Amino acid sequence: MAEEKETLQEEVNKSEQENIQPEEVFGEAADTQSEGDSSEVNSEVSALEAKVAELEKKVEEADNRYLRLQADFDNSRRRAKLDREASEKYRAQSLVSDLLPALDNFERALQSTNTDDSNVQSLLQGMEMVYRSLIEALKKEGVEQIEAVGQVFDPQFHQAVMQVEEEGYDSNVVVEEFQKGYLLKDRVIRPAMVKVNQ
Repeated sequence: MAEEKETLQEEVNKSEQENIQPEEVFGEAADTQSEGDSSEVNSEVSALEAKVAELEKKVEEADNRYLRLQADFDNSRRRAKLDREASEKYRAQSLVSDLLPALDNFERALQSTNTDDSNVQSLLQGMEMVYRSLIEALKKEGVEQIEAVGQVFDPQFHQAVMQVEEEGYDSNVVVEEFQKGYLLKDRVIRPAMVKVNQ
C-alpha cells in the first residue's frame, strides 16, 4: 500500500513538473476506454437498425399479402354473387329449350289442319288453348319471340339458311321465317331460322 502511494505521488510530482493536470492523465485512459465502448455501441445500433429494416420489410410483405388475399376474396364473392344472379335469372333455360320442339309441333299441327268436321274443329280448339297456355307460361318466365320477317338480318338473333333475290325487300332483310327464334330475358335460347334477301 505504501508503495502504491509512493508511485501515485511520483506521478503527481512528475505531472506538476510537466504542467500536466492529474485529470488529464486519467482522462486519456477514460477517453481510450470510451472510444472502445462507442464503437461497440455503434455496431450494436447498426445491427438493431438492420433488424428493424428487416422487420419493416416483413411487415410490408405481410400487408401486401393480406391486401392481395382480401382482393381475391372480394373478387370471389363478387363472382359467386353474379353466378347466383345468372342462375336465378336463367333458371328456366333448360325447361324452355325442352319445350320449344313441342311448341313447333303445336304450330305445325294448327297450321296444317283445315277441315269442316266438327270433331276435328273441337280438337283443334283444344290444341290451340293448350298452345296459348304454354306461350303465356313462357312469357311469365321472360321468354319472347324474336322478330324476324321484315327485320334487318342480325347474326346474333337470326340464322340464315337461304339467300334469295326478291323485289320489295331491301338488301340483307329477312324475307321468310322457317323456324321461330326465342329469347329468355336477354339471352338467345334459339335463333330464328330465316331466308335473307341479298
